[in-house]
Amino acid sequence: MNAYDSDVLIVGAGPTGLALAVDLARRGARALVVERADGLFPGSRGKGLQPRTQEVFDDLGVLDAVRAAGGRYPVGMIWLDGERAGEHRMFDETEATEAEPYHEPWMLPQWRTQEILLARLTELGGEVAFGRELVGVAQDADGVTATFAAGAPVRARYAVAADGGRSTVRRALGIGMTGETVDPNPVLVADVRLTGLDRDNVHVFPPAGTEGFMAVFPLAGTEDFQIVAQFPEGTDIDLSLDSIRKVVATRSHLSPDDVTEVRWASDFRPRAAMADRFREGRVFLAGDAAHVHSPAGGQGLNTSVQDAYNLGWKLGAVLSGDAPESLLDSYEEERLPNAADMLGLSTQVHRGEVRRGEATQQLGLGYRGCSLAVETREGLPSEALHAGDRAPDGIRGGVHLFDAFRGPHWTLLAVGTDVDLPDLTGARTVRIPAYEAYGTGVFLIRPDGYVGWAGATAEALAEYAARVCPAMRWRA
Repeated sequence: MNAYDSDVLIVGAGPTGLALAVDLARRGARALVVERADGLFPGSRGKGLQPRTQEVFDDLGVLDAVRAAGGRYPVGMIWLDGERAGEHRMFDETEATEAEPYHEPWMLPQWRTQEILLARLTELGGEVAFGRELVGVAQDADGVTATFAAGAPVRARYAVAADGGRSTVRRALGIGMTGETVDPNPVLVADVRLTGLDRDNVHVFPPAGTEGFMAVFPLAGTEDFQIVAQFPEGTDIDLSLDSIRKVVATRSHLSPDDVTEVRWASDFRPRAAMADRFREGRVFLAGDAAHVHSPAGGQGLNTSVQDAYNLGWKLGAVLSGDAPESLLDSYEEERLPNAADMLGLSTQVHRGEVRRGEATQQLGLGYRGCSLAVETREGLPSEALHAGDRAPDGIRGGVHLFDAFRGPHWTLLAVGTDVDLPDLTGARTVRIPAYEAYGTGVFLIRPDGYVGWAGATAEALAEYAARVCPAMRWRA
């Protein structure tokens, strides 16, 4: 029972599972992704990549491909009785800064995001086993054994459920999910080919009579459009081509024949729910397996990718022997509160209580007050950079910080001070002049780009390093 087929078994080849596999592969961990379907998810349910996720993709080595394949969100155009009646801004615009170089969501259909992540995983030597439907999971003190509808079982040291809101793994573990209905009105979402609308705008058709709203998005980097249409409570939505043609013709000035093809279609009832816990022994929940949400505000896919990013470096450090297994306890400690906040925010955006914009960019999310965030400086104002916060970008003294942080290492950063710094194995040491985004001091930046430890000097850093990552020891 101690012969492992993989270090980590990842169930589900969506953005969560693929991002985690990429992160583990670049750390030298053996990860196997298994997917019930015969190929990648074909639709674009998730299509907006928030600024923080773009930073994550920069670190994972896929941002150039993401930017090349997608595009900006067009301005919304409101239609009334077949006439253009005015513009609608989907989100409040913010300015890029040196510390926050990405300032707007980037549109990329989910299927294309997955293709890019899979290509990166393949480049790193990873793999996905398609057509493998998990039917059972068992664990003991040494590992996890997964069984499938066909084929041999898989034995791994850890497993991650990234298999969506109806997660088979979560149910097999007996982990409950608590939540509420955000909106009783069901919603159609479909990727289609159509004529009669330009690709320079998101086309918005307000509710009329008993019909709900409809919005038509030109999907950046493709020839497709996405239709999102709301229906009255209790409607049984028909996903056929003829039915979708009727919806479009009823709610817009287009004719049924303008919809030439339906490439993917689904329906959902907006709901916000979260798993009661994100870990059961050697099995972790991530992405929609841990939290489901209203798509309003574009938070779900992004929060899911960041679940993977948080878990990846921790699993990698434990698997390599660089950190104690207790480090894995911090995954739920850090991600569960963030997921809860995301669910609340998505619900508020859905109900029109919060505007998309700065609140939905996820740049302000962090881990202050958690066990891996140790702030030793006293008297800092709340708006100052603290341990637990996202580490800002910037260029000082010829050093581009995101370039210095990029990769699976820790970074020991001295800002505006010439105090002595230890020589740490597994950490890159960087000195820059004073920079207002940091203030002055010494900062130990985690592999996922958050400040783990901060102090005026490095005097108390040894205790933190010994607790969190003993392999990051002082070199003689």
